[in-house]
Amino acid sequence: MVKYSVAVPRNPRYIAVLVLCGLATVYFLSRQSPSQYFRGTSSGKSLKWMLIDEEQHYDKVLRDREAMVRKWGPTSGLVEAFPPKRDFYTLWDFFIPAFNCPHRVERIGTMGDGGKWVCGMDRIAKQKECVVYSFGVNGESSFEAEILERAPGCQIWGYDFSVPSFGPEIELVPELKERAHFYPYALGDVNNHGPGADPPVYTLASLMEVNGHNFIDILKIDIEGNEFTSLEKFLEFYTSGAGANRRYGRPPINAPPAAWKEPDVVLPIGQIQIEIHARTDTDYGTFSAFKGWWEKLEAAGLRPFWTEPNMVYVNLIRGARPDLVEYSFMNLRGNHALVSDRFDESRRRRE
Repeated sequence: MVKYSVAVPRNPRYIAVLVLCGLATVYFLSRQSPSQYFRGTSSGKSLKWMLIDEEQHYDKVLRDREAMVRKWGPTSGLVEAFPPKRDFYTLWDFFIPAFNCPHRVERIGTMGDGGKWVCGMDRIAKQKECVVYSFGVNGESSFEAEILERAPGCQIWGYDFSVPSFGPEIELVPELKERAHFYPYALGDVNNHGPGADPPVYTLASLMEVNGHNFIDILKIDIEGNEFTSLEKFLEFYTSGAGANRRYGRPPINAPPAAWKEPDVVLPIGQIQIEIHARTDTDYGTFSAFKGWWEKLEAAGLRPFWTEPNMVYVNLIRGARPDLVEYSFMNLRGNHALVSDRFDESRRRRE
């Protein structure tokens, strides 16, 4: 039997091209760390373009909200927050968390009452320094304790005039307690902390000034209905008040929608976790008043990315309307860990 062998042509140019392609591939991959290659999200988009894309989707949500108002109103003043049984909606259906946080969203703290939903905790935990404000401690501090455990660079300032200290989750752990600062103050829309003030009341801007802070990474608020006027005052300070000329970080990452009245406003916060109490004993229990307040948050660059109804409250008080809801907002403006691809985790914002 005769065996035949076939000689494969070996074109030097062909081989050279293959070698060059291989070297180029190796060089390209070696230049990028995994964090750079998968920057922002799994889609590979930069945070800037992810947020621009999300904002375009959110604009549609705003249009849909107005269409829903026309359906049930047809004006805001005629829409009931919690209508009779014949109408199939509640206040919360108009204010959905339609903005997607571009990072991992996870529950921090205990399951059930006390825990909060946070965006980008892993990024915040890597910062050399971070500032957390917690209003409304109420003797349970699993949320604050987990932040301190996971983020060695974080310190927490807690305020609550109804309890003497943080909860046992912090008070009984010395290494956490040394980074937690508690004061029996109330958050309000005016300052009233002179002699005889019981409790002492501070605005958020005043507390930041007292503490020497120019940025809050995480702001938690659970103050039984006082969140409306307190936050309104804070927004007013940075839009038309004494803080209007202050700038924190860079300008907004994209051209603002027409609804933004102050495109240069950059709030000095990264995100907010807030329990909203739209009760009838507040001035914000009606649809029209609540909508006006909510739109001020949106106009300042805050976007809701999570919500959780307080079913514990509904279960405890049978027959109560479901007017207590947790919301989480992220600030899509400025230069901070949630919005900047190039955010330097080793330093704080000092602009």
